[in-house]
Amino acid sequence: MNPMHLGQNSALPASPEEAVLDYVPNPRPGRTYLVRFAAPEFTSLCPVTGQPDFAHLVLDYVPGETIVESKSLKLFLGSFRNHAAFHEDCTVGIGERLVAEMKPVWLRIGGYWYPRGGIPIDVFWQSAAPPQDLWLPDQGVAPYRGRG
Repeated sequence: MNPMHLGQNSALPASPEEAVLDYVPNPRPGRTYLVRFAAPEFTSLCPVTGQPDFAHLVLDYVPGETIVESKSLKLFLGSFRNHAAFHEDCTVGIGERLVAEMKPVWLRIGGYWYPRGGIPIDVFWQSAAPPQDLWLPDQGVAPYRGRG
């Protein structure tokens, strides 16, 4: 497993399909621990209007044999900047791709989307029930309150 991006100059992929995610060996195999990535400035495009959509993503997972390399994850998430898809497709698609490639013990993703048409849309997905012995903190993203 030689990471393609770590320590290299890497251009932002043109699309999520072109993005290459790197995985490295889990430094603590056999341990149940949580890895959290937060992307508070995630963007994609509305597939109908082409206008930008904004979200705060929180990705939690329990590693299996590998962990995702953070620079490649950042580039993958950035590749959605010009990608047109509904909130549900972006959020669940990110989770499903990571599960398919990394094969974690467990993964969940929370997509806290800012209002479109006056309605915030939050999307949540997990691969299975979390492990019994996992310390699972709240994702810490407050519900949208607007100006209230």
